[in-house]
Amino acid sequence: MKIRRFIQCDVFTSIPTRGNALAVVVDGEGLSDEQMQTFAAWTNLAETTFLMPPKDPVADYLVRIFSPAREMLFAGHPTLGSCASWLHSGGEPKENGIVRQECGVGIVEIDLRNEVPAFVAPPTKIERMPEDKLDAILEKLDIDPASVVNTAILDNGPVWQALELDSAESVLKVDSSRVRWPEFKSIGLIGPHKSGAECDYEVRMLAPSSGMREDPITGSLNSALAHWLSGQDRLETNLRIAQGTNIGREGRVFISPDPRGVLIGGMTHVLIEGSLTL
Repeated sequence: MKIRRFIQCDVFTSIPTRGNALAVVVDGEGLSDEQMQTFAAWTNLAETTFLMPPKDPVADYLVRIFSPAREMLFAGHPTLGSCASWLHSGGEPKENGIVRQECGVGIVEIDLRNEVPAFVAPPTKIERMPEDKLDAILEKLDIDPASVVNTAILDNGPVWQALELDSAESVLKVDSSRVRWPEFKSIGLIGPHKSGAECDYEVRMLAPSSGMREDPITGSLNSALAHWLSGQDRLETNLRIAQGTNIGREGRVFISPDPRGVLIGGMTHVLIEGSLTL
């Protein structure tokens, strides 16, 4: 047991407490897999991260990401939240304006040079969604098939069953209480807001998270959706994404095309800072 620096932050929102909370153990070196998993279950947040010295000499730090139930190769709000916590704790990147995070999918770059920090979205494998899976989702969630514009299975570490619907209203009216797990894997919904609205799209991720039926704001899902749009030549300008609306959050994800691929941006607020004995 030792005293370790600890931060709890709120990610992907401009309003503290309206985003997605993340627990960060800044000094994670020396903890066993079991200790990390047990602590992540105890925090009962969607994810808890543990920062350590990097193994890859290119990286600034190594992060391990745990949900209450398992370790994850990659996740979006833990990437931005871990980076912000590392910088807040005195971390200095090897290259000015760029933080390189080592995680389960390799090196992820976080670009600090613009107003909103953003990470370069890892590659996404895109496959056709089998008809039987789509039919099961539509029936369970009582989604009108006529409202479905496009579907795919997206894999960027996590695997997403993605459905694009005809409008943000169609996305928001889906009743997440109708679906049960593990009957279904994570379901991602996206639909456009009307022209002139504050945000371009509404996104929801339906799967158990922090005791809720859906995740407040999901950077990894938005990353996969961004690659999906880009692959269809539909990501020519910056996009502002809303998520968490139905559960009282005001998540905002900023998606930008970039020569390196796609950038996923969002604000982070450090709300709790102190130490823990672990």
